Amino acid sequence: MSVRRLAKEQPASFAFTADTTAKAEWWIKKYPESRRQSAVIPVLWLVQKQEGWVSEPAIRAVGELLGMPFIRVLEVATFYTMFMLEPVGKTALIQVCGTTPCMLRGANELMRVCKDKIGPKDHLSADGRFTWQEVECLGACSNAPMAQINDYYFEDLTPETIGQIIDDFAAGKTPKPGSYAGRITSEPTGGAKTLLDAALYDGSAAKPIKKLPNSDPAPVEKAPA
Repeated sequence: MSVRRLAKEQPASFAFTADTTAKAEWWIKKYPESRRQSAVIPVLWLVQKQEGWVSEPAIRAVGELLGMPFIRVLEVATFYTMFMLEPVGKTALIQVCGTTPCMLRGANELMRVCKDKIGPKDHLSADGRFTWQEVECLGACSNAPMAQINDYYFEDLTPETIGQIIDDFAAGKTPKPGSYAGRITSEPTGGAKTLLDAALYDGSAAKPIKKLPNSDPAPVEKAPA
């Protein structure tokens, strides 16, 4: 596993916005005061949603907020790949799944389009609006190949559709997430093949239960006299 490091160039300072502070306090209150450090992951995530990435000054601010050593916050930020340790595209962060199901279904072609339109992976585009990465399994194997773009999944992609999605983001549009093959969730291509009779699952064939099995209280044994 490669070591994840902070970006070489760092901002001079970091400050929580009022909205981020309110949300951070909401998370912190979920834990006993002596365990406020347990909120480190959600607070780091709030920082990333505010700034787009997690900087060294932000890590220090999180440590001060939670009363924990900076190195402990750094350990968390560098362990979880969900935290970006350098600036990413302000318009779209495109994370293409490259694990086996997606690779077999054409992930390499999706990455080729990303490289042609955006530039090298793990680097900001020339205009600072886009970053693309190859990532491990995102858990949508049935709808491979797929990519997570910002906070949403885009599934059943082709080189043509990923190219159009990038163009739409560049034009200021908001491409719709989900399946680009017209599927609903993860049903088979062409529609569902099982459970076609709605009565099997809509409750219409259910009968009222007069008495739940094993619902009688257990008998209480009397202590010997």
